[in-house]
Amino acid sequence: MKMNSRKMKDELTKRLERPEWLIQYDREKDALRIENRETQKGITVSIPGIVAKWEVSKEKAIDEVVYYVENALLAMEREETGDAVRILPVIRSTSFPMQAEDDNPLVTTEHTAETRIYYALDSDTTYRLLDRRLLGKLGLTEQQVREMALFNVRSLPRKMKRDEVAGNTFYFFNSNDGYDASRILDDSLLEELKKEMSGEMVVAVPHQDVLIVMDARNEVGYDVMAQMAMKFFAEGRIPITALSFIYEDKELEPVFILGKNRPRGSK
Repeated sequence: MKMNSRKMKDELTKRLERPEWLIQYDREKDALRIENRETQKGITVSIPGIVAKWEVSKEKAIDEVVYYVENALLAMEREETGDAVRILPVIRSTSFPMQAEDDNPLVTTEHTAETRIYYALDSDTTYRLLDRRLLGKLGLTEQQVREMALFNVRSLPRKMKRDEVAGNTFYFFNSNDGYDASRILDDSLLEELKKEMSGEMVVAVPHQDVLIVMDARNEVGYDVMAQMAMKFFAEGRIPITALSFIYEDKELEPVFILGKNRPRGSK
């Protein structure tokens, strides 16, 4: 079966149809806008990107979008009812938009040359990025948001998988809770891992749902990390960066890993 934009639009419209939701198609942008009829809050999804995903993962690509949209709209509805506030940081690439769809600035903090920190209002199965308007509604300052987010990220489970490749140790955080990459902001976690390292500590956040830490003991390790980061970056639902970082003295330095060579700083 060949999928095109028209078929994808029809399939998503059918799967997302609800009496309380309004679905509109923007022909110029080739995108669907799904919003709550009462609050007029909603989300826009780009159809070409979903078609490209469908070519790789078929029905799973549609299932993921439907799940994302449904839970995003539910989160917005919960926000209206004033449920308890839980804020967590999320990592995005520096090319990620700094404004919401209505041009309302998102709350952000600079991180590295490749990454930026955003903040999410969490609601169990999904979250909404925090913007200035929502910040005012919650009665919080940006400093309070940053402090709450860093406190909450330290409370996340630290379950990880460990693997050995050519004498190098790799640690994988991949719980799919939406905050795997965010664990790079947990200094206590990184320092704890640093104590286990006998070689150079290399860190990667190729997409939202994975954090990779490597104890690099030989040249092969750098090549493996570069290939791994690129693969995860290409496959991730929300890609961040294919570059890795050297972690030293609680600082992250982006590096280019050039095959069979030592990494070079990106500056």
